[in-house]
Amino acid sequence: KRQYRMIGLVIAGVIIVVAILLFMFFNPFVARAGDTVTVYYTGTLDNGTVFDSNMNGTPLTFLLGSGQLIPGFEEAVAGMSANEQKTVWIPVEKAYGPHQLALVHEMSRSIFPANETPVPGDYYNFRRTTTGATSRIKVINVTPDTVTVDENHVLTGQNLTFTIRLVSFVKSAG
Repeated sequence: KRQYRMIGLVIAGVIIVVAILLFMFFNPFVARAGDTVTVYYTGTLDNGTVFDSNMNGTPLTFLLGSGQLIPGFEEAVAGMSANEQKTVWIPVEKAYGPHQLALVHEMSRSIFPANETPVPGDYYNFRRTTTGATSRIKVINVTPDTVTVDENHVLTGQNLTFTIRLVSFVKSAG
């Protein structure tokens, strides 16, 4: 009798552990990759400067796990439940990455219209003629013939802190 009772307790324990693991991985009450999520957020730098927020505006809706946003932000939203709010610190590597010297170029002054004088420190939208893609560049230096530009994202090299509130999510069909 004692042996059967012990076997019964072990089986019950295994069933409970499996049930907990299944709930953790298939919890219908939290957002997972593939779900469409809607969030409010405020992003700050290490010094507390707010660089972006939609708290008093339109919430952001995106497909979680699609790579549309920086990895640290998507990882923070995964596992959140509706109306949950949290603050997360995202290191450089999970934000916009470290500054890349390969994205600093000296280019012909002719990339700017003749009637426009680029100013070091200013940002400009630049449209690539080869791909049609638009990127934001920072002018580093200007000479009569050349312009040195930095194509790194403005938040490259920065740790970021986000306060995120998950408004809602729609589970993926799959």
